[in-house]
Amino acid sequence: MEATGFTKGMAHPGYFYVTPDGVVKEKFLETAYTDRDTANSLILKLFPALVEGNGRQVPAPYIKLILFQSDEAVAPGSHFTVAAEVALPPDTHVYAPGVKGYKPIQLIMEASPDVRLLPLRYPKAKVLFLPAISESVPVYEGTFRLLQDAVVSADLQFISSVTQSKTITVKGTLLYQACDSKECYRPQKSDVSWYMRIIPLDRERAPEAIQHK
Repeated sequence: MEATGFTKGMAHPGYFYVTPDGVVKEKFLETAYTDRDTANSLILKLFPALVEGNGRQVPAPYIKLILFQSDEAVAPGSHFTVAAEVALPPDTHVYAPGVKGYKPIQLIMEASPDVRLLPLRYPKAKVLFLPAISESVPVYEGTFRLLQDAVVSADLQFISSVTQSKTITVKGTLLYQACDSKECYRPQKSDVSWYMRIIPLDRERAPEAIQHK
């Protein structure tokens, strides 16, 4: 799409993950010039092990639930990531989205006027054969993460309102039903939340010689 008006000629942010042998493994492109991934958000998505140890465990029956976030502080227009890491005991599974006739795991996020939620990203499921009913179903086992990308509003009214740091809460609910080879436990839900500090943009004008005309 050709940009017009004030945005004409402005580049939209984008990142490419290229291996040492020159292969493009991932690309992250924005649709608005005001939005851009934080460096930590890219690291969380590409190399999640690098943020291990920074999580916060929350109560959740039958599973271990740890919440991670790419950034503690973000500015208007920042594209950040929050994650719910689920660790299941041995011989235990939860059903993946798309399963028929069972309750899949779901992370349902609350809408917020300050944050735009992007599509939730689930990991690739494993197909499990259930001998008792001779049926194959998509499940998750072991440890996995549900990733929610979000963008802080870059609306001019919101930017003007952020004159000093303020904290917002990104909230959601995790719904799941854990099962083992003998039984399925009662469906559960756990409230989850992440706390983000919003900092003002640096609004000092660039030198006139490099200002966008």
